[in-house]
Amino acid sequence: MKLGNVVTAMVTPFNEEGHVAVDQLKPLLDELIHRGTEAVIVGGTTGESATLSMQEKALLYREAVRAAEGRIPVIAGTGMNDTYATAELSKQAAADGADGIMLVAPYYNKPSQKGIYEHFKTIAEQVDTPVMLYNVPGRTMVNMLPETTIALSEVPNITCVKEASGNLDQMTAVIAGVPDDFTVYTGDDSLTLPSVAVGADGVVSVSSHIIGAGMQEMIQAYRNGSTAHAAALHQQLVPFMKAMFLAPSPAPVKAALAMQGIHTGPVRLPLIPLSEEEHAVVAQALDTLTSREHQPFTG
Repeated sequence: MKLGNVVTAMVTPFNEEGHVAVDQLKPLLDELIHRGTEAVIVGGTTGESATLSMQEKALLYREAVRAAEGRIPVIAGTGMNDTYATAELSKQAAADGADGIMLVAPYYNKPSQKGIYEHFKTIAEQVDTPVMLYNVPGRTMVNMLPETTIALSEVPNITCVKEASGNLDQMTAVIAGVPDDFTVYTGDDSLTLPSVAVGADGVVSVSSHIIGAGMQEMIQAYRNGSTAHAAALHQQLVPFMKAMFLAPSPAPVKAALAMQGIHTGPVRLPLIPLSEEEHAVVAQALDTLTSREHQPFTG
């Protein structure tokens, strides 16, 4: 599954009553595409999947596919810690037109590596759509080891991984061990350039809601041999990336979008809006980017 350099883990827009704001999906997707996003993941961590009902998830996948209008791939974040419920949701997402599904490593259960392997393989065998694996031990409390990812890369429709362990050695081992047509994405915004340098295909990003254009420029500069320019962009972008995680995501990026006139509504409890101090930090980070003479960053 070739998704380009920059994949955005998209926020879920909510209205003021806290319901999924279907009417905001197309304006949001339009803006993300303008800013350099080449594919989106809907209903993932950034989309507040933990607080979406099964009915809301199905609605979100279906309406996001419709809003994308075939311009970019839409990947449905269907992963849960219940193998068979995940398989059913994944089949529904595929039937509703999702271009692929993303499956997070099972959280809370703390399965063994063999259990992780069987979980992903069982689901993948029940859908025809491409599958992205998602390893994020900071949230799931289980780390999918490189040998498990490499073994899963042999399952025909498991085609890529979002590796969000924050461990470049682990990512390097995955890249070295998977087939050439298996794609590897970092899930850590600030490791985008280092990950690409060790062979990753790109990033699944939160910050790309705002700075997708800058992230594209950075990756392309590195691949074109302009490593000093890529490094300079990395140094300029990382402070903003860090601001996007100063509070539980996606509260910071939703606030940054609102500052730019792109309203995606509140976050859902147990997440809360930014404090005044946090809001000021995000505003300052955004001002720093947009005040630069050279402004590829915010679309």
